[in-house]
Amino acid sequence: MKAIIIEDEPLSVSELRNTLAEVAPHIEVVATAASVAEAVEITGRVDHDLIFMDIHLGDGNGFDIFRRTEINVPVIFITAYDTYAMKAFENKGIDYLLKPFGREDLKRAIDKLGLLAGVGNPSTEPGIPRPSAFQERFLVQMGARMRSVAVDEIAYFMADGKYLHLITHDAKDYILDRTLTELSERVDPGRFFRINRRFIIAFDAIREMIRYSGSRIKVLLAPPLPDGEEALVSTDRVQEFRQWLNR
Repeated sequence: MKAIIIEDEPLSVSELRNTLAEVAPHIEVVATAASVAEAVEITGRVDHDLIFMDIHLGDGNGFDIFRRTEINVPVIFITAYDTYAMKAFENKGIDYLLKPFGREDLKRAIDKLGLLAGVGNPSTEPGIPRPSAFQERFLVQMGARMRSVAVDEIAYFMADGKYLHLITHDAKDYILDRTLTELSERVDPGRFFRINRRFIIAFDAIREMIRYSGSRIKVLLAPPLPDGEEALVSTDRVQEFRQWLNR
């Protein structure tokens, strides 16, 4: 696997190279960039499968790179600032390491590449990640605080006007900056099903199902929906929903 390091501190570049040689010898650093301009030029010219990126660079912000060129590989962000995590995961980020990080921190971040590619542990077995891998965690923000919610915790997603709610099994309600269509492409279809234009539900959240008017199905969820809300499987999804339940 070929990697590019985007970092403006030579000592940090050297330390990352040395740690990579220890925990992931199959990763070859093929180029480094110390500025936004240099990163834009190198990422467009040099063949690579992965990027390690600092956020604060000499001539600007690392996110400027995404605005100036197309990045099509996963990015592991390495920074001294904890305020950009949400934005990092919206820009190809698969992990967010805070300086100073340890060998195990870097190894865990790299191991995620193996989970994305379905090849096991890439620290011993090389693999190139597929962008179609299902999302395992969702980063949510509550004022100045952030939390990473595992898919095992999620009961359902509910669209409500311009807001998208993530509801956990213990009835916590978080707002996601996503659309339901985007989510339907990122969650595991073996675990979640989009029943209509407003709801994606987890199998574990289904408490009861009731025949409704026509051929539709009413789903009672746990935790319960807010008063006045109903989870109805749309007519065009009923047959597929039955098949999903009868695997």
